[in-house]
Amino acid sequence: MTGDYVLMAGSSSQQLGRSIAGYLEHPLSPGEVLRFSDGNLFVRVQQNVRGRDVFLIQTMAFAPNDEFVELLFWIDALKRASASSVTVVMPYFSYAKGDKKDEPRVSIRARVCADAMEVAGADRVVTMDLHAPQVQGFFRIPVDDLRAEPVLAERLRARLPDDLVIVAPDAGFAKRARGLATRLGAPLAIADKRRSAHDENAEIIDVIGEVEGRAAVLVDDFAISAGTLCEAANKLVDRGATQVFAAVSHGLLTGDAATRIEKSPIERLFMTDSVEGRPNALPSTVEVVSIAPLFGEAIRRIWMRESITVLFS
Repeated sequence: MTGDYVLMAGSSSQQLGRSIAGYLEHPLSPGEVLRFSDGNLFVRVQQNVRGRDVFLIQTMAFAPNDEFVELLFWIDALKRASASSVTVVMPYFSYAKGDKKDEPRVSIRARVCADAMEVAGADRVVTMDLHAPQVQGFFRIPVDDLRAEPVLAERLRARLPDDLVIVAPDAGFAKRARGLATRLGAPLAIADKRRSAHDENAEIIDVIGEVEGRAAVLVDDFAISAGTLCEAANKLVDRGATQVFAAVSHGLLTGDAATRIEKSPIERLFMTDSVEGRPNALPSTVEVVSIAPLFGEAIRRIWMRESITVLFS
């Protein structure tokens, strides 16, 4: 597919950018990022973008501060180069976890980021599985929050046994987990999770629902340390699950997460390629599912002024 729009990828999404470009059969436009010894970033658009719609792919994962500042510089450079519009394609929005002021003297980080992107000149944002849906309301520009659910459901249907039970990691994720369970024709169970501090550690108290004699699939929007997934997997085995699998939209797997997963009862962890450039190798039990077709189709439909509702089903 060719046409009068520009497809670019920032430094944190080069691999996904190439995959999306391949899906669209559209060239990935060149750009340059320089990092100086004092930590400063410099970006340069290396193609004429005057009067053209630009789709800029940049995720936020392992260096979110640098990646976000780079994103702002890209937006500013494109708008100063007279781009007609800039659509930010951000598969993983790390700061979406900062969606509320739940204690005194803290920042609503997602709102600060939303304001910064708008001030820089972004016209639209396309992302996937925001940690909290209300983050869309922090923007005054259109936000398309795509779902990894259809992509993961297709892979789970092809790879796993029929006698499944879908397990949400907590009550807050139950609605999304129910959507996946409905797609797969499986029942739903919910882990009772308690988090006592602002860290990546949570305690699984119990599992609500029947998992005995079934293959259990833990689902979540992201896995960072994988502590919750592994603890929940152990609890599911204690409750009689015959096998344990997991599926997450964004798999960061930092620190000792790989070792933790390999030692856990989780036989296979399915996750998308929303983040890349990991400092550690993925464990052998991980299977990556590409979201390039999902985002490629969203880009195509936005540029053609078509509805993207079909992508949710």
